[in-house]
Amino acid sequence: MTTLRLGIIGFGTIATDIWIELSKLSDIQIEWAALLRPGSDKPLPESFKRFDGLQALLDWKPDLVIEAASQKAVQLHAADIACQGIDVVITSVGALADSSIHDHLFAQARKSGAQVIVPSGAVASLDYLGALNGMLEAQITYESRKPPAAWKAELEELGYQPDRLESEVLLFSGNAQEAALRFPKNLNVAATLALAGIGMERTKVRVVVDPSARGNQHKIIVDSPLGTLETTLCNNPSPDNPKTSWVVARSVAYVVRKRFATLVVGG
Repeated sequence: MTTLRLGIIGFGTIATDIWIELSKLSDIQIEWAALLRPGSDKPLPESFKRFDGLQALLDWKPDLVIEAASQKAVQLHAADIACQGIDVVITSVGALADSSIHDHLFAQARKSGAQVIVPSGAVASLDYLGALNGMLEAQITYESRKPPAAWKAELEELGYQPDRLESEVLLFSGNAQEAALRFPKNLNVAATLALAGIGMERTKVRVVVDPSARGNQHKIIVDSPLGTLETTLCNNPSPDNPKTSWVVARSVAYVVRKRFATLVVGG
């Protein structure tokens, strides 16, 4: 049986769900450690080692580190992890919309041979988008459509009453880079699509608040010399965080399984 040491940064909703999913595996034995903020009293499962500094986590020599905290955590820790030749999974993908963070991280990864892994998360069709990389004629539009509960604070700032919203509100229209930086907790999907496909500036994004939406809906529209594609997913939100789709944790768990699997299907 394969034994892995997995470090995880943060232990909120996504991290907890990732741990639950990976704990179900019968063919992989996992030793867990979590990097938390100094002084954090966040409870952890008994099987976890707790670290409050990155160096302590690195000294533990993990096989893989999963960032499941925030864009700030990516900025503070991802490059230093990659610098040690340790592969890192990024869930707060929107951080890579910042060119300085992106360039520094990938420079360190190239030097050490580490791999930066971005899971599919809440979307699909990434293999197809990858085939469009570098194709100047390709056009990609991503539309996020979520219920008001996912945008409560943003709606209130604009003068709306989320609980009484009766019609759609176009919250944002622009490119993926602008979207990911403006809404760091909601639009990691836009950054993921852009990284897989034609880039941050060329990937168009629309954010719609829809009181009739029953879940977190993601629509991807592609027009290119290769053909056309329209994909729509409607994900159920996490029971503990309406901003996050429930499928995200399972997607990260799949990435980990695939990273160490004998058979890999798809990209």
